[in-house]
Amino acid sequence: MTDRIPPPQSVLERLRARPDEDIRQARLDPDAFWLSQAATYEWTRMPTTGLTWNRPEMAWFEDGETNITLNALDRHAQGETRTRAALIWVSEDEQVQIYTYGTLHDRVSRAAAGLRALGVQSGDRVVIYMPLTPEGVIAMLACARIGAVHSVVYAGLGVTALRERIQDAGARVVITADVGYRRGKLVDLYAIAAEAISDLVGVNDLVLWERIKTLHREHDSRTVPWEDLFTHGKVEAVPVAAEHPLFVLYTSGSTGKPKGVIHTHAGYMVGTSYHLKSLFDVHPGDVFFCTSDIGWIVGHSYIVYGPLVSGATVMFREGAPDFPDTGVLWRLIEKYGVNVLFTAPTALRLFMKLGAEVVKPYDLSSLRVIACAGEALNPEAWRWAQEHIGGGLGEGAHAMVIDNWWQTELGAPTLGTHASWPARPGYAGPLLAGVDADVVDERGEPVPNGQQGYLVIRRPFPSMMRGVHGNPEKYAAIWNENPAGYLSGDLALRDEHGYISILGRADDVLSVAGHRIGSADVEDALVSHPAVAEAAVIGVPDPLKGESILAHVILRRGFGDQVGRGLRASLTEHVRRELGPIATPGEIRVVDTLPKTRSGKIMRRVLRAQALGQDPGDLSTLEG
Repeated sequence: MTDRIPPPQSVLERLRARPDEDIRQARLDPDAFWLSQAATYEWTRMPTTGLTWNRPEMAWFEDGETNITLNALDRHAQGETRTRAALIWVSEDEQVQIYTYGTLHDRVSRAAAGLRALGVQSGDRVVIYMPLTPEGVIAMLACARIGAVHSVVYAGLGVTALRERIQDAGARVVITADVGYRRGKLVDLYAIAAEAISDLVGVNDLVLWERIKTLHREHDSRTVPWEDLFTHGKVEAVPVAAEHPLFVLYTSGSTGKPKGVIHTHAGYMVGTSYHLKSLFDVHPGDVFFCTSDIGWIVGHSYIVYGPLVSGATVMFREGAPDFPDTGVLWRLIEKYGVNVLFTAPTALRLFMKLGAEVVKPYDLSSLRVIACAGEALNPEAWRWAQEHIGGGLGEGAHAMVIDNWWQTELGAPTLGTHASWPARPGYAGPLLAGVDADVVDERGEPVPNGQQGYLVIRRPFPSMMRGVHGNPEKYAAIWNENPAGYLSGDLALRDEHGYISILGRADDVLSVAGHRIGSADVEDALVSHPAVAEAAVIGVPDPLKGESILAHVILRRGFGDQVGRGLRASLTEHVRRELGPIATPGEIRVVDTLPKTRSGKIMRRVLRAQALGQDPGDLSTLEG
């Protein structure tokens, strides 16, 4: 099989977007290109300026004024689009709720009035700790409507992780639910949220959506029923400056403390919705199925804001992709005529492991694009998905599997392979419209094709983050550490056609099933267990998750004779409680020492080399 695989004519004929001319225009004049995109949206004051940049500080459309909900709701809640489905939500047991644009507009306007009645003002921070349900989406949009800044925390994270994010954001209101569902079991979200705020005097209200009315228990005195938000009438969208913050979303960094990435109303709106149309080929009236969660950037960009701004119908589902049975995703695609699927490599590898017979019974011909991001999409998974979900590579194919790469910090796809371009499995793709990126060395000099280097972005584009909440030094370092520009933290290489392959993290951030987890976060959780004196964790290849966590621990005196299943189980459950299930180590090794530099820094690359049977390289700085 050749390295580059052209799309079949049968797929080309079904595509609506062809971004080649956009790429050419954006290279000639990026400001003019992005202003032309911005002009297609609703503004209370139309912008006339593109990028204002004094590295690292940037602004897009700085003289403009809008509110993202004017474009996500108001303009679609009029005329014939009012009755178009905005959200199709499916519960774990396949109960369905459909919200039209008119209904969603009404619910959001009322929820926003309720938040205002609680005293939430423009610029205030609200933490949302909700399951993947329409109520979580409504909470996000309600905050945006009054100019409040939401911070969604993934409902799989534990007490400590939630408390840290509430504190760092300075949230005065937290919104949660009584329970979430995971593989048929209840997850007590309210208990986690109540414990997280128990000693936080800055939190005034804990808004509670009760799904199970018979689940009676004592409530925190700050608890406000979700239904109370809808008793205060409606509010109109509050016009805000283009650079007004929309949300803070926390992502793991290599230093241990989660960093709060700041995105803004206008630039994020323009960037995310542009790529939904141009790369993912999603247009008004299409059914777009995203399998992510609102706790992650993909859920923000491509469950909530991108599809709604674009007037599409977005489908999302609470629950694992193979529960209650392995056919649930494919059954939904067939039933609702899904046109574009956005999923993770982990999900594709899961179904590849289960076998083609899982997919075979279903008619997936409505699909024309299967987009995949979150971690590296390996060539084997790409080929399997193209064959069994996309219909193969012959003229009977109905869809193409497309890879793409981006980050929480970038908001929207940055590299990607459009379905009309040749695919190169294992490569995310070339630069997308408006992106100026490169693969460079430590001095910022471009490396030759085929050689590993650091992936950097030379010039900002609209959906990029505007800062790190409460930590301007961290934000500046991301832009200034490498002379070439924004340092993504990923190692990459480029081929002769400009396609870029992502090789993995250059820092100590793990990528488990598409979720970025700081190694220091897991190490801190392990060391907080009474049996552990010191810990070091690394990521090792996993055929399903991409990476799994391998932990090395040194035990405290007196615990050495307790090594066994009980101790390992105790450590595993401790990490699960502190950080949530996604941070659970796949393996825990008890060791006597850890490799360190003479200054005391743990050399995780040595542990990684040992685990993979590789040469650890230069050990001249290793502690004697």
